[in-house]
Order: sequence, then C-alpha cells, then structure tokens
Amino acid sequence: MDHSPKALSNDLILPPAGIPGETTVGAHLIQRLVDLGVGHIFGIPGDYVLGFMKQVEASPLELVGTTNELCAGYAADAYARMRGLGVACVTYAVGGFSLANAIAGAFAEKSPVVLISGAPGVRERLRHGLLHHMVGDAGTQKRVFDQITAASCVLDDPLTAAREIDRVLATCLRTKQPVYIEIPRDKVDMVIRPWPQLYDETPKSDPDELAEAIGEASWLLGRSARPVLVAGIEVHRHNLEAKVLALAEKHNLPIASTLLSKSVVPERHPLYVGTYLGGMGRPETTKFIEESDQILLLGVPLTDLDTGIFTHHMPPEKTISITNNQVRIRHHSYQNVQLLDFVEGLAGCSLPTFKRSVPVMDNPIHAPWQVKDPQTPVKVARLFQKINSILGDNHAVVADPGDAMFGAVDLSVHKGSEFLGSAFYATLGWAVPAAIGVQTARPGTRPIVLVGDGAFQMTGFELSTAVRRGLDPIVILFNNKGYLTERFILEGKFNDIQDWNFHKLPEVLQGGKGFEVRTEGELESAISEALATRGQFSLVHVHLGADDFSPALKRLGTALGNKE
Repeated sequence: MDHSPKALSNDLILPPAGIPGETTVGAHLIQRLVDLGVGHIFGIPGDYVLGFMKQVEASPLELVGTTNELCAGYAADAYARMRGLGVACVTYAVGGFSLANAIAGAFAEKSPVVLISGAPGVRERLRHGLLHHMVGDAGTQKRVFDQITAASCVLDDPLTAAREIDRVLATCLRTKQPVYIEIPRDKVDMVIRPWPQLYDETPKSDPDELAEAIGEASWLLGRSARPVLVAGIEVHRHNLEAKVLALAEKHNLPIASTLLSKSVVPERHPLYVGTYLGGMGRPETTKFIEESDQILLLGVPLTDLDTGIFTHHMPPEKTISITNNQVRIRHHSYQNVQLLDFVEGLAGCSLPTFKRSVPVMDNPIHAPWQVKDPQTPVKVARLFQKINSILGDNHAVVADPGDAMFGAVDLSVHKGSEFLGSAFYATLGWAVPAAIGVQTARPGTRPIVLVGDGAFQMTGFELSTAVRRGLDPIVILFNNKGYLTERFILEGKFNDIQDWNFHKLPEVLQGGKGFEVRTEGELESAISEALATRGQFSLVHVHLGADDFSPALKRLGTALGNKE
C-alpha cells in the first residue's frame, strides 16, 4: 500500500470498504484509516482500549507508543500536517483528558487528527455504575471533546456504527480539524454491515456568489499596479500549494507567507517575498506588503501571532481575503465560496503579467557562516545564522513557541511545507514529540528541532521514542535559564526554572548523543557531528544569555513600542 503523503487528498468521498459484507466495529474503522493512507497510530495502552489496539497490532497499521498521551497527540498532529491525516489512540478519561490540549491545538490550527478513545463497556456501566477512570456519567468525555472537535461519535449501536465512522472521518477531511471516536470496550467486536452508499457532504460554493466574488477580485487585480499574494495555512491544509504557486507564477505575482503558514511555498522561490508578521517581520517584507495597492489573502486567518500582535497595516479597502467558505473584498462579503473553487476560478481569469520585483532581503542570518573566534560566546542571532547555514532539502524545521519560533521567522526553508510550529495555539512542549510525528510520516525527512529549556522540560523525554524507533532528529536547545518570552512581557521569579544538564539526557535514555555548547567553536563542532550522526538523536544544549533575544523578538518590541 502507498503510505506516501500523496496517498491523501481532499477527496471527501471515502473509498469503498476493503471488507465486503459483515465486519466488526474495530475492523471497519481500521480499514477506513488504511484506505485513507494512514500508516501509523500514536498512543498509550489502557484497559479500555486494549481490545482495539490488539486489532491494530494485527493490521497494516503500526502502533507507535509514546511516553505519555499528550505527546501522542502532538505527534499525531505533526503527522497529520505532513501526511494529511493523523491518529491518536488512548484509554478513557485519564488518557483522553491527558491529550485534550493537543487536540485543542489541532482544532485551533486546522490539523486533521482522529482521536480514538476506548471507554467502559456498555454492559458493565449498566451493571456496576461507577467504574475506574470515570468522571460523572459515561458521556462526560464526549461532551468535553465536542467543544474542541469538528465531529464526534460513540460506536455503541450496530445499526449506525459504520455510518458514524464514515461521517466523522469525512468531516475530519472536509474541515481539516480533529474528530473524536469513542469505542466501548465490549463493542470493538460488534458485528456491523457497512453502508452501501458512501457518506458525502462535500461542500459546494454558491455558483452566483462564486462568480461575483471572482469577477470583483479579478477586476481589482487587473487594475492593480503593485499587488501581492499572501498564502495562509488553509492553502497547506487543503493541499492547494501547487495551485496557488502556479497562479503566482502565471502572473509574476509576488507571494508571501505568515508565521503559521511559513514554508507554504519554497522560500528560495524567486517570487517569494518573505514571512509577513507586521512589525515582527523583516522590514523589507513588511514595507513591500503594506505598500501594495491590492493584497490577496488566500486562506489567511489574521491571528495576533500572524500579525505581530496586530502591528500589521492592511486596510480592508485594499484587501481581498478568502478563508474556507467566506470571501471578503474590501467591505463586501460572500458567505458561500470555497477556497478551492475561488483559486481555480481566479486561475482561469485573464489577469496581466505583473512587473513588480520582490524586495532584496538584507537579512544577516542568511550571510555565510564562519567562525572568526572559536572562544566567542554564542549569541541568539549567530545561532540562527548557523542553523540557516545547515538547512537542506531533506530537513524540516520544527519550532516550539517562544523565541525559538520567533527567531525561526528569518530562516530560509528550502522546500515547501517543511516548517512546522504551534504558531497560533502556541502550546509549549509541542516540538519534540512533533518531530517524532514528522519523521514517522516522512522517514526521508530529518527534523531540526528548535526548543527552549522550559518547553523541553515539559516533553523532552519523548526523545526516548526516537531511541526506540531509531529516529535521528537534531534538537537544538535554547537554554536561556527560564521562560524568555514571558520575561519579555513581564519580569518575575515565576519565569525562573531549574537548570538541567540537558546534554546528559542520552545517558538516561541509553541512546542518542549530547553536546554542551557555550562558544561558537563548540557550536560548529557539535552541529557538524550531529549532522554526521544518523540513526540516533542529537541534543545540542546551547547556553545563552537570559536577556539575549532573537532579531525578530527585538523587532516586535520596537513595533509594540511604536504602536503605543
């Protein structure tokens, strides 16, 4: 079976079930996931889900055990971003609630994750009432996840179970948001019959609204002298990168990304303008976009982080904005237009070939790396310069929230969709387990993980899974002695944490290599050895000043000061 990323698409009509006639709840769900190109499930065993996990173990799917449920959720989230669909599987309540934060993040950032949870059996609930792990009545967990998923179901009825599986999976693919599937443990082997008619709720654009929206947008762009296209995260989630890039190339239309969609197009493309972040972005990029006479925003939800804490300046009178299912052109609104239909319709319009040139970037981080004095203490800006110098076509940058992610704005990622971060929900501890998901989804991709010391203390032990599976991410740990971004906002003792000898973690995990770095000479040596080390993780522990910020974070401070 082809488990490559190309095996997944936006096709909302699920393929026919591979098991004819009668089947079981567990077998049908597994077959549907296999049909959709899923190759792995991340999770932790527990008694309520053991029966289903045993079926998974005997199937083409591979179970990837993680150190805890939250890490399973983060790994499944990153897997979904790389492959189009990710799956986490845990037991009831103590498992499900442990990864609720990961599902909330995937919901906020439109990542299609399927959460499968075991649950107490229907018969034992009726006979005994209070069972271990339960919180209130048996429906409590589902009601919680109803708030942070696009669809949910409990597979307890043989007449509806197959239909519910198909409905929920189709919703996950359509909305690009998580869904919740609960299986009582005495229903895993329940016999069901798949529906002969497949579930299809493919959304359709209103033809009149679509035609008018495309007509107005093309009219404005056709009269524009300085247009720019900003591609957002929905372009990636709906697999529209190639179509959007083709549109830009056809008309020589400069194209930018946001923080959440960084690398949605290859960042060395001649039309690439940079990552737009309002006052936090590169000044050349910010000036170029804000001086445009038409700004075409495709799939861009304008969050505070994507706009540099709202230091952006994109007045509605010169913006054309479409997120999935809605178009806003100046002060006009079209409520029933799909992003895919709009992109394809605009691509068919007769637009001019624009003459606007992209700005020349004056970015010190892109300068060639060279160690002048090996004894010079490492500074954050120089650390990012070194990181930028090693990025290649087989690398994916996985950045944790904080200065590790803000500073990464200035990196140049070679291939499209190879930058991942919790760039809106901003949950600390995301990056290390996400790297497990990235390399499991695409074994040929080597993650470069950027993480702060505080975030690493939350989930860094997930590198144990890298040891067990022979994965080799390079983890670059920014040790600035606490929560630097919070210090940037308000100083206090609450930002201090216990310092660790992070580089000695391989001794505990019985695998991997650790490096302690204080100087540029040590940095050069550690990174070189990490790149040459395959089959095991490398942890590069870099000591930094507690008041040493990235250039991007410094720009944000200046912009916020000017805004006030």
